Amino acid sequence: MAIRKILIANRGEIACRVIKTAKKMGIATVAVYSDADRDALHVRMADEAVHIGPAPSNQSYIVIDKILDAIRRTGADAVHPGYGFLSENAAFAQALEKEGVAFIGPPVKAIEAMGDKITSKKLAAEAGVSTVPGHMGLIEDAEEAVRISASIGYPVMIKASAGGGGKGMRIAWNDEEAREGFQSSRNEAKSSFGDDRIFIEKFVTQPRHIEIQVLGDQHGNTFYLGERECSIQRRNQKVIEEAPSPFLDEATRKAMGEQAVALAKAVGYFSAGTVEFIVDGERNFYFLEMNTRLQVEHPVTELITGIDLVEQMIRVAAGETLSFGQADVKLNGWAIESRLYAEDPYRSFLPSIGRLTRYRPPKEGNRPDGQGGEVIVRNDTGVFEGGEISMYYDPMIAKLCTWAENRTAAIDAMGRALDDFEVEGIGHNLPFLSAVMHQERFRSGKLTTAYIAEEFPDGFSGISVDEAAGRKLAAIAVFTNQAIQERAVQISGTIGNHRRDVGKDWVVTLAGSEHAVSLERGPAGADAVFADGTRISIGSGWLPGQSHASFRVGDETIGVKIDLISSAIRLRWRGMDVTARVRSPRVAELARLMPVKLPPDTSKMLLCPMPGVITSVAVKAGDRVEAGQTLATVEAMKMENVLKAEKQGVVKHVAAAAGQSLAVDELIMEFE
Repeated sequence: MAIRKILIANRGEIACRVIKTAKKMGIATVAVYSDADRDALHVRMADEAVHIGPAPSNQSYIVIDKILDAIRRTGADAVHPGYGFLSENAAFAQALEKEGVAFIGPPVKAIEAMGDKITSKKLAAEAGVSTVPGHMGLIEDAEEAVRISASIGYPVMIKASAGGGGKGMRIAWNDEEAREGFQSSRNEAKSSFGDDRIFIEKFVTQPRHIEIQVLGDQHGNTFYLGERECSIQRRNQKVIEEAPSPFLDEATRKAMGEQAVALAKAVGYFSAGTVEFIVDGERNFYFLEMNTRLQVEHPVTELITGIDLVEQMIRVAAGETLSFGQADVKLNGWAIESRLYAEDPYRSFLPSIGRLTRYRPPKEGNRPDGQGGEVIVRNDTGVFEGGEISMYYDPMIAKLCTWAENRTAAIDAMGRALDDFEVEGIGHNLPFLSAVMHQERFRSGKLTTAYIAEEFPDGFSGISVDEAAGRKLAAIAVFTNQAIQERAVQISGTIGNHRRDVGKDWVVTLAGSEHAVSLERGPAGADAVFADGTRISIGSGWLPGQSHASFRVGDETIGVKIDLISSAIRLRWRGMDVTARVRSPRVAELARLMPVKLPPDTSKMLLCPMPGVITSVAVKAGDRVEAGQTLATVEAMKMENVLKAEKQGVVKHVAAAAGQSLAVDELIMEFE
């Protein structure tokens, strides 16, 4: 059959991604949107758009009847489900089949077999695939979860049977965590998937999360497209992915790929799908689950294989035979993906919402890497400058990808691209992503799913500024300050016949350090000369008012984000975020005499850690609470966050009630 019009039953960056390929193939597209997405990018990009209901996904994007109505109204003859929402819903695929509409995905039986994690593990075991020990039956309540967890042996992973994207997942190390984790997982699973079934399996310590991309057609041809390393995660959701894995050898890659293909064939699978494995330090691998859909991180596979997975999904759904086979799949170069999330890494990666007052991604396409090679920058996104990040959906803003001939070059390209990516108006994880790119452990490929917890045990608080970086930033601060001062002189620097001169001697205070710097102008730029005689050449075309610029500092070129804040200059680079104050020597001398303003005392307050809805308050005024006791629960972007008492105390006042929406740092309760 020829597919003429595709309805994308999804939103955000994946809807935009599908639209791009459909347009390339000459296929018309239909977007669906909720109240919150009326002005979304995917709505603007599609040929047609249909409103499907209120903002909550359980009243719009996952209501099958509303999607079917949109199909009938527009005459779409195929549906791409993206990922999440209805992408692994067998009832939806059946409804489309009944309507005579092509589902751009696998057959219903494969979704039923593999989409349910309990059933999939049983089938995998029957097919001879190595699986993680666990309890595959349904679990009725928290006490049964505790008994099962204890029998398996802690730590255990509590998972939603219909889960995906890290939703409905908890690690428990003892009975109390198993009891609480079961209830939280079930709540999240019901909210996200409308299915609260839970199962438990052994949690493999020091694991790597490596997955195999499979692709098959309706004529029995199935093969694998290499692997993706997805070990860097927070809250069991991937943050940075790459292809291939820096850990696998060719023999392990082949063994994992062949098992993945065997499992796909066992359930009659076609279209794109992913078989996920946990791999230990000895390269033993264990089946986790099969995702019967396109994965978020599919771009890295596309970059190293040159295969457009969305295009192949469309062709398979149309009944075409794949035009290539296993022997034709070649892995070329290395690709990295960084997920840009609307979340605050300084607050344990809690979600952030608001308006994107600035959104300027790096330029996409091919470019020289400065060392005789070539890199590719790709940015899959569903937002635009001025748009809103809603509390109703996943917090992903964009997926920034880089490709190069080898892993080190791909990482370096990612570091530069992140430095060039401007996002303002909301909390976001750009500083964290940038920091990881420059960590020696990451660059050496020593990854596990515990990477973030091990590298940032006390949470992410930014990157400290060492002496070398401090001098580079001080040089940039003096250079930009000089440009600001010279602009001011041009505008209003003449009194009578006298023109005010801009001095060359400055004192820069940043990151707790003070640098005496002289800026010496020359025909080729300038030199920042420090008190000890160190000289750093610096040059840039930056002009006051620009929020980003490339600077030549010594023998390297770096991208720095610049904001002028009153009398200070904010500089962001490589995960460092500093406020530099550039003063004349006399003003600096006086500034040292000024008292330091202390932050307000909030030690007796429970403040809302993220914008969201209070779903429950467990205490009232006058109650005595113990350390670790649950106080309240807040939910946003389908994530439930249980707030607990840090120490013993008495509740003085409760300011929030269940159902109330709060902003970040808004008061929930106060203690005596």
